[in-house]
Amino acid sequence: MQILIVNFSLDGLSEEEFASSCDVLAPAFAAVPGLASKVWLADRAEGIFGGVYTFESARAVDDFLQSDLFAGVGSTPGLVNISVRRFGVLDGPTRVTRGLAQPAGV
Repeated sequence: MQILIVNFSLDGLSEEEFASSCDVLAPAFAAVPGLASKVWLADRAEGIFGGVYTFESARAVDDFLQSDLFAGVGSTPGLVNISVRRFGVLDGPTRVTRGLAQPAGV
């Protein structure tokens, strides 16, 4: 498993406009090959938004980072101070703490 954390601030884009665009984009993210889950983040007090992505493999992260969908995030007007961090997962302790939900039927 691989984790990708993307954070950004809004500039000239209201939180309501941003939330509406998230609702529209959610199905496109749900269709990303190898994406196990995405949690949409909002730290309203600090004005930081973003997502925590869980991918099935490093290759799936690589493919996503090269996709038009990811490029679109980076070029969206109103999103500034974008940061992208990629992490591996410590499988053993993560299983103990139920950090990664298993897909249905597994």
